[in-house]
Amino acid sequence: MLFINYVDRGLLPAAADQVQRDLGLSASQLGILLSAFFWTYALIQIPIGWIAERVGAGRVLTAGLVIWAIATTVTGTVSTFATLLLLRLLLGIGESTGFPCVSKLLAVAVATDELGTANGIVGFAYNFGPAFGTYFGGMVMAHYGWRVAFLGFGALSLIWLWPWSRVAVQASAREEIGRDGLSFSTILRQRSLWGASLGHFSSNYTFYFMLSWLPYYLVRERGFSTVGMAEIAGSAFFVTALTALGGGWAIDRYVRAGGSCNFAYKSLMAAAHAGAVGCMLGIALGPRWVAIACIFGYQALTGLASPGVYAIPQILAGARATGRWVGVQNAMGNLAGIAAPALTGLIVDRTGQFTAAFVLSAAVSLLGLYGWIWMIPPLAELPWKDLEARRAQPQIPAT
Repeated sequence: MLFINYVDRGLLPAAADQVQRDLGLSASQLGILLSAFFWTYALIQIPIGWIAERVGAGRVLTAGLVIWAIATTVTGTVSTFATLLLLRLLLGIGESTGFPCVSKLLAVAVATDELGTANGIVGFAYNFGPAFGTYFGGMVMAHYGWRVAFLGFGALSLIWLWPWSRVAVQASAREEIGRDGLSFSTILRQRSLWGASLGHFSSNYTFYFMLSWLPYYLVRERGFSTVGMAEIAGSAFFVTALTALGGGWAIDRYVRAGGSCNFAYKSLMAAAHAGAVGCMLGIALGPRWVAIACIFGYQALTGLASPGVYAIPQILAGARATGRWVGVQNAMGNLAGIAAPALTGLIVDRTGQFTAAFVLSAAVSLLGLYGWIWMIPPLAELPWKDLEARRAQPQIPAT
């Protein structure tokens, strides 16, 4: 499901150059379109997390896929900026169901020492989505145009409803363990929630900057053809997918051998954020071969850290609170999806190049070190019963 999610959302970045020429868009308008998806995607994460814990994550995912597949398909017919903007907003609504629902299902069904592998598989899926979509979508666009790519990929997405319908009933049955009376206000009071949200925002700023603008950057600033762009960007995104799978497996193996879960996840988050700074600067300031090497280096680091982005909240929140927790965290984290594409478009319009955009991304990446490392306690499920009881105690006024 998340593989399809990222294939469909990644089609517009891959088609950015063709869409801009066909519809006569400025870089700023293109930046708005790339960020508009996140206006709805980020803002309704919180209610989606709440609904998933009460209606059932499997059912919510089903509805989400139908909405985003329709939005993707119809995008292939548009001829105006306004219509494309509305469809990007609709795509965000449908795809917002992904991570709160998936995280809820994993928190209920998967043991702590298996969460790395589980989230590595999920990470492989959503990182392989851009690789697949950018490469094969780029090839379709190069030979048949961008409209055929949207029409074809959107229609194919609906095929997944058949196998998913056979899984969704079992998935929803397992969720009953998580439906209890834990108040949302108790979850919102946790410093670790906001630390994870800050870390997620920082991770996502660079991730979505690269996902949204890398194809355009390779074509316009580094001089690659559409086919060359598809090969490089698709290969780089595939590296992310492979390292996500390997990173999750390695974490679980380390934990089962007696290693610290806290050290395993946090060390990878620290390495990814520190490494991203160097990679962004290398892409911005280095010659062509250095830039390409740093693109692949950044994607590898991102993949290694990606299991922790959702395993950390699943461990802290547990089965009781993961849907709502990830709804909040993903909402805050995906505000970066609003900011990064739009700010990049403005920077490119005003400076005529990407250098300042890469430097800004490097600076934002540093914020993640504070969020993931210093705001989050040692990883273990929070004592929700004690926290809820403490919240319910009447406050005695000071004398």
